[in-house]
Amino acid sequence: MARPRLFDEDRALEAAMRIFWAQGYDATSTDDLCAATGLGRSSVYNAFRSKHALFTRALTRYMELMNGPQRELLAQVELSPLERLRRLLARVIELDLSQRDPAGRGIGCLTVNSTVELAAGDPVVAELLARDLAERTAGLRAVIEAGQRDGTVSDRRSAGALADYFNTVLSGLRVAGQRGADRAEMTAVAEVALDAFTP
Repeated sequence: MARPRLFDEDRALEAAMRIFWAQGYDATSTDDLCAATGLGRSSVYNAFRSKHALFTRALTRYMELMNGPQRELLAQVELSPLERLRRLLARVIELDLSQRDPAGRGIGCLTVNSTVELAAGDPVVAELLARDLAERTAGLRAVIEAGQRDGTVSDRRSAGALADYFNTVLSGLRVAGQRGADRAEMTAVAEVALDAFTP
């Protein structure tokens, strides 16, 4: 009979997610994971099999945490489609500003960071990232299409192109935060981006 685990797996996964988010995959050692989770090396491997398996679970957890509030915001049909896009930009800026280090730099986005670090050489991570991007883009495209139908979003470009552009702006804001862009700079970028959506 298997021995019961004597630790909170969800808490360990959350701690691992945060250390991967802060340091990246390659720079995070097993010792780092042990320190972050409070687990011994054997417990980490018994629970999660490998560093890579732990990372993919941590990345999936991150996507769930980030995408849930985005889906809820985009589903607020009492707001105009353009206002939902505006609020999503503002949410990303606020989230970034709330996670600054003492030097004033943001922690960035684990999906963006993982795309840069791993997507080209890790097919498992690349597939996770591709599914996540497709899901987020589909949600944005639906809101943009609704705005184009009611006249609150410009139809000068296709909804698909605008959804891709919006995702790129969101990623760019998180990268800008990593180099220390302040609220005024990030807000200005968001306002310029919204110009592309305004009829």
